[in-house]
Order: sequence, then structure tokens, then C-alpha cells
Amino acid sequence: MELIKAFWVGGLICVIGQILLDKTKLTSARILVAFVCAGCILGGLGIYEPLKEFAGAGATVPLTGFGNNLAAGVKEEIDAIGWLGIFTGGLKSAAGGICAAVVAAFLAAVFAEPKGK
Repeated sequence: MELIKAFWVGGLICVIGQILLDKTKLTSARILVAFVCAGCILGGLGIYEPLKEFAGAGATVPLTGFGNNLAAGVKEEIDAIGWLGIFTGGLKSAAGGICAAVVAAFLAAVFAEPKGK
């Protein structure tokens, strides 16, 4: 049942993104940023946590989950060290994902064959 919940919630997030691509003049980059910001706002308001509990990876893997992760890190750091946590919390909580993305991009650049137009 957990897989079905994750599939539906993650799929619904993807459907929203596809509708935005098809029905608006927004670029994919702007939609991705909007998803991260939406996850951050929903996480900051405490709305995203019940969705994570319900859907698991269906809510944590999409970009909205990344935004929620940033908001959770900021909230934890503010509680721990004060206002300086606004600047350090998001990076601390998302460091693993950011590092994995940088390493994957580096490996793709090393092993990919660039093609001319």
C-alpha cells in the first residue's frame, strides 16, 4: 500500500508540473524553482510533514521534498543557534543531496561525449 501512495502522490506532483508546462508560458526552470519554493513554504508552515508521513518517497523525492528539506533544516538550526541558522540550516540539511548532484554532474561531464550542432 505504501508504494501505491508514493506512486499517486509523486505522480500527482508530476502531473501538476506537466499541466504548468502545457498550459502556461512558464519555462521548465521556473516551474522547478516554483516547486522548490512551494515545498519550502509548505514545510515552513507545517503542511508538508503530514504529506511526507502519508506518501513517503512520493513526497520526499520530487523537488517539493527538497524545498521541504531546506525549510526543516533552517527551522532546526534556528532553534539550535539562533538567527544565523537561516543561512546555515538549509545547506546543512541538504548537503548530501547537493554533493551527490555535483558528483553526478562531474562524472557525466567526464564520461559524456559532447556533440556539436
